[in-house]
Amino acid sequence: MEKLLGFGVLPIVNENDTVSTAELESVSGARQAAFSDNDRLAALVMSGMEADALVLLTNVEGFLRKRGGAKQAELEPFVERVTSKIKAEAAGPSQSGRGGMTTKIEAAEIATYCGGVALIANGADASTLERVFAGERTGTAFAPATRMKGKRRWLAYAAGVRGRVVVDAGAQRAITAGKASLLNLGVVRVEREFAPMDVVSIHDLAGREFARGIAACGSEERNAEGKRAAARVWFSRENIVVLEAAG
Repeated sequence: MEKLLGFGVLPIVNENDTVSTAELESVSGARQAAFSDNDRLAALVMSGMEADALVLLTNVEGFLRKRGGAKQAELEPFVERVTSKIKAEAAGPSQSGRGGMTTKIEAAEIATYCGGVALIANGADASTLERVFAGERTGTAFAPATRMKGKRRWLAYAAGVRGRVVVDAGAQRAITAGKASLLNLGVVRVEREFAPMDVVSIHDLAGREFARGIAACGSEERNAEGKRAAARVWFSRENIVVLEAAG
């Protein structure tokens, strides 16, 4: 990509045309692919390029939300942090698209954790980009968050998830507050099997994903009776990322 830019070529990366989505879908068939729309792909390209900003163009003015008892949604000009509430208010796919505002909000979140800014604006107006780079206020701007390191960003947003475990409250506190490793003794159950070095989704007792980790060993590490084995680190701290939006 850098070589193309050095030659004065503007690269165009389009998930629909350049790769087969069948190669990207998860083994379970659920929508757990590394990326499956151009919004998320754009954010991951931004992450890999260490770019400063992500601009997502759509057919509306930006992120629209209803305030109080208002009947009409209004433009939200600035978002300090992407929260679960904001994600819940985002609209899903349109008839002509795959992700709608939902995936744009997700992409903006990735961009902010890259330490950059994100903007959702109206691409139907030919002057939008010119006005954006002139510093005019347009669309919805997202403020940078605390920058995640490259490995942690990959684990949180780009890696394909192969397994899933549910942990008890003590293990959850140890991971989120104590920054500890996850021992097999803290795992209540394995909901999807995994092998060593697979990326695994870590859920609390309510079924909410709050972290992801790279497995140090496979889920079959149990004794012959099917009970949990002696204490062993399944996910070391350096291979765990806590998902901020889940907190």
